[in-house]
Amino acid sequence: MSRLRWIAVSLCIPVLVAALWGCGGRSHSDTNGKKDEKLVIPVEIAEVIQGDISAYFTGTATIEAEEETEVVAKVGGVVEQILVEEGTEVGTGDILAKLDDEKIAVQLEQAKANLQKLESNYERNMDLHRKQLISTEVFQQAKYEYEHQKATYELAELDLKYTSIRTPISGVVAERLIKVGNMILPNQAIFRVAGLNPLIAVLHIPERHLDKLRIGQRAQLLVDAIEGERITGTIKRISPVVDPATGTVKVTIEAKDRSNRLRPGMFARIEVIYDIHTNSTLAPKDAVISEDRESCVFVVRDSVAYRQDVVLGYVNTLHVEILEGLMPGDTIVTTGKGSLKDSIKVDIVSQ
Repeated sequence: MSRLRWIAVSLCIPVLVAALWGCGGRSHSDTNGKKDEKLVIPVEIAEVIQGDISAYFTGTATIEAEEETEVVAKVGGVVEQILVEEGTEVGTGDILAKLDDEKIAVQLEQAKANLQKLESNYERNMDLHRKQLISTEVFQQAKYEYEHQKATYELAELDLKYTSIRTPISGVVAERLIKVGNMILPNQAIFRVAGLNPLIAVLHIPERHLDKLRIGQRAQLLVDAIEGERITGTIKRISPVVDPATGTVKVTIEAKDRSNRLRPGMFARIEVIYDIHTNSTLAPKDAVISEDRESCVFVVRDSVAYRQDVVLGYVNTLHVEILEGLMPGDTIVTTGKGSLKDSIKVDIVSQ
């Protein structure tokens, strides 16, 4: 009897385990199914648009003045008066400072008196020479002395004129190097004047891109000190030689800032535009996922995200050109795309 009971229990155990396993399996499957049905990923979206996009080189440079000069004193003397300060706008020929001219004025009067004396002597000798009352040698000596004194007088006139120190270019006074009462020497720098229009920036672009550059080509300057504004420029000069040490070409960009906020010394990021595609399909740059030289986006239709492979073209700071895979008006995921897989349900979050 004990042996029969053991056989019966042995036969019942596999049946019971199978029954329990079947229930557990159905319960687990049902739970996963419910979880899959409830899985919704929150995302932000944007619309694919149509517009223009540019291809460009980028570089950095310091803004410089196209015209900049040191104003030097042509004569020595004591600074008597300063008429401008740093930041003053000046025009060509404007007086910046004056030197004490008392001594030079006296020298000019002395030279003038000597000139008048020698001029009278020259005219008298010329009349006598015409009448053959003096020799040619005496007449030539009188003529030489007169012309020499005339040159001396003209030099004294220039020295007096040079006591008023003038700027040779128009622009703004960038630096004042003297004070009233300073004793300055001839050819000593006393001011620095910089022209503010136009301003330039110099880029060094790799030689392989030389065939894409041309004078007059458009450029854009982004300056940290002028936030949110792009300043338009053009290529003014392209160096005819390549620097053998760096393999680059010197390219000069000219910028004209109508707002007059651009200043020499400012740091700028520069984009030189060499091609423009018009009426292109444009997607937000943040929407594109790139892996192993392949790119894709997630397109949203009826609250479901579908993976879509795309072919890219030009790229700028905000958008990327879509050559294949999307059409203007398509809705694509910009935020939350890293958590998505194909054909998953999404919840669109308002931006």
